[in-house]
Amino acid sequence: MKRPAVVIVCGALIVTLAMGVRQTFGLFLPEMSAALDIGRGTFGLALAIQNLLFGLVQPFVGAIADRHGAGRVVAVGALVYALGLIGAAMTGSALGLHITFGVIVGMAQSATTFVVVLGAVGRVVPEAQRSLAFGMVTAGGSLGQFLVVPAGQMLLGDFGYRTALMVLAGVVAVAAALSVGVAGKPQPARGEGPDQPLGSALAEAASNRSFQLLTAGFFVCGFHIAFIATHFPAYLADKGLGASIGATVLALVGLFNIFGSYVFGLWGDHAPKKLLLSGLYAARGLIIVVYLLLPVSPASTLVFAAAMGFLWLGTVPLTSGLIGQIFGVRYLSMLYGIVFLSHQVGSFFGAWLSGALYDLSGSYDAAWGASIALAVIAALLHLPIRAVPVARLQPA
Repeated sequence: MKRPAVVIVCGALIVTLAMGVRQTFGLFLPEMSAALDIGRGTFGLALAIQNLLFGLVQPFVGAIADRHGAGRVVAVGALVYALGLIGAAMTGSALGLHITFGVIVGMAQSATTFVVVLGAVGRVVPEAQRSLAFGMVTAGGSLGQFLVVPAGQMLLGDFGYRTALMVLAGVVAVAAALSVGVAGKPQPARGEGPDQPLGSALAEAASNRSFQLLTAGFFVCGFHIAFIATHFPAYLADKGLGASIGATVLALVGLFNIFGSYVFGLWGDHAPKKLLLSGLYAARGLIIVVYLLLPVSPASTLVFAAAMGFLWLGTVPLTSGLIGQIFGVRYLSMLYGIVFLSHQVGSFFGAWLSGALYDLSGSYDAAWGASIALAVIAALLHLPIRAVPVARLQPA
């Protein structure tokens, strides 16, 4: 078995590259929409397809990683991810954009981000430190956003979107080399008894009310993140703040989420995860309300980005930690993949519906309103969760 530190570091770096590149995509909306002569809704649909495929494929990819190990899955996913970006750089039509940026990149992301990597980490870290370890890996995704988004904006401004996508493809391909650090066939975890059949694990989770509530709540996280990552730079440009502030805002979100992911991961080992999740979603809704009530300015926008950044991916170590706490880690990638599917369905609507509503009304008001309402719903959904191990894991 690999040393936990090696798995955590390599896993964090893989997520840093894969998620860092992913968070640049909203920056490409203005230039690619003009170059391909498409509307914001059409571009948003490409990212919506990407988010949806990211989620739909995730349970299957997670099951493969649970059976054969994360290393092979990450290596193949990174190479396919790079090919999808190259294809997006070369396409000249909306259909081509939907196939490359949407289908290919979306499927590849399922093999290179949280679900697969956290499954590998969860199996080598003791339960008492698991939430913190998840937070450290999640912080890697935020570090990538902080570092890669400004670089993507610079490439976009200096060389255009085609060259920028080619360079980002090279960045993603590095994750294939790092996959060695998370390789290895999974073994049954200590204290979880005989190896549980996959079908039994699925049935156990499907009938568990807490699993159902986690799945429903994660939809909201996906909607929030996709809406802001895809459309917030354009929203700021509409408000007259210029294109460059969009990259600054996304980078600031990434910077503060480094701290947020670590802190929520740390808190998750010492406080009820369900209450932390409920409070996190409620805080998101409150922050959005305050931001919309104030005049939009560079100062208010940067404060909003910092506050949302702190809450951005704190849901990941808490949600995945709850799944491991309730069901064990043998099928953590697959079960978290199912919950993550809900997240990506939310992302689909956050990316596509927000753009479609903008094209119809010329405003993002409806999308902001939906974000606030969903935050309240998610805060309430997490309160009834029972964070106790299933009967199979409890002492006789």
